[in-house]
Amino acid sequence: MWLLDSFVLEPHFSRTKKEKMRVQNLKCNQCHSLYPVEARYVCERCLGPLTVSYPNQTFDAPLLKQRILAGPQSLWRYADFLPVSQPHPQALPVGFTPLIRAKQLAEIFNVKDVWVKNDAVNPSYSFKDRVVSIALHCALELGFTDVACASTGNLANAVGALSSALGLNHHLLVPSSLEKQKLIASEIYGGLIRVDGNYDQINRLATQLADEYNWGFVNINLRPFYAEGSKTLAYEVAEQLGFRSPTKVIAPIGSGSLYTKIAKGFSEWQDLGLIEGELPAMYGAQPLGCSPVASAFQQGEDYCNPVKPDTIVTSLAIGNPADGANALAVARESGGAIEAIDDDEMRYGVRLLAQTTGIFTEAAGGVTTALLNRLARQGKLTSDDEIVIYITGNGLKTAETIIEGDISSPLIKANLESYQETLMAR
Repeated sequence: MWLLDSFVLEPHFSRTKKEKMRVQNLKCNQCHSLYPVEARYVCERCLGPLTVSYPNQTFDAPLLKQRILAGPQSLWRYADFLPVSQPHPQALPVGFTPLIRAKQLAEIFNVKDVWVKNDAVNPSYSFKDRVVSIALHCALELGFTDVACASTGNLANAVGALSSALGLNHHLLVPSSLEKQKLIASEIYGGLIRVDGNYDQINRLATQLADEYNWGFVNINLRPFYAEGSKTLAYEVAEQLGFRSPTKVIAPIGSGSLYTKIAKGFSEWQDLGLIEGELPAMYGAQPLGCSPVASAFQQGEDYCNPVKPDTIVTSLAIGNPADGANALAVARESGGAIEAIDDDEMRYGVRLLAQTTGIFTEAAGGVTTALLNRLARQGKLTSDDEIVIYITGNGLKTAETIIEGDISSPLIKANLESYQETLMAR
């Protein structure tokens, strides 16, 4: 199976951690083997994914809450839970994005509240700025001068933007078939490399490049640090809700990292006594044309079988999800589910969100909103539910995907008669 061939079994990056790094070691998520703090992402004993492990700390919940509330208006207000303790002076501000009350959606679905976490307003207009910000700060501390990524679009945009601000060289590998808007948004920063292949093929190439050129790949050899940035999406929602948890969360799933780290964030704060309420039921949405995690969930399996992506929702077109098994466990343990959404449902979800909240989401957000609609139709929502849906990218990035063919709105001449003949006659 080619999956095993893509792993680097021997570490080739063994730089010493510096003072700003808060990580004690790296830990295998499966066999629990420990590794030093370096650019490494896979366990050489069992091939399990590595995660960061922090020194044992004792927090006074009231004092910690005060420190958070007094912190910067960015993800760095949660520095106690991140691998790096403070941002670089030139870093772009990332995070602390709006949580918007969607009153019309709540009324449509007869629930207590629907909240939209709009992460499309970050510097490069997607949630990827969170994970990239953490990864790049760790890259600086580990001594890298060149950073890179394998991307379905948003990640390349984020690496291009944030590394430019920090003065790091960057290399952005993306499928040549990406939407033009995402290609332009990476081209503008320089370093764009279009590849004739899908994401999984590019990811394999990226692993080889990381080994050959000693680059810091944010989603490969820096992945344990990178993934921690997604936890801040849970912290922010909990804080914005008054330090409590919602009853249900709906998030998109590509690799599964975002989905699982949101769950981790809520769990960490509940363990510390920072938030009230039970842990939310975690619901995940995938596009039908690339839904290995949803298929495994529906079939009762614990692992995902890789698939060849065939979907217009390119930001979620990951056929071999690195965190698929963890996502399955989160869904089942939380009482949630993972489902696949077809293209028509996705487009409906984009329009529904836009016409009830004013938020224009990319296709991935349409998948998320469509799952909310499906859960309502299935009778899985209650009048007491307080639901948070995560919007991870701006709709202008995938506009051509969402609107098929020509614009269908009426076209009139610039006079009253034309207006009346065309529109009033309807």
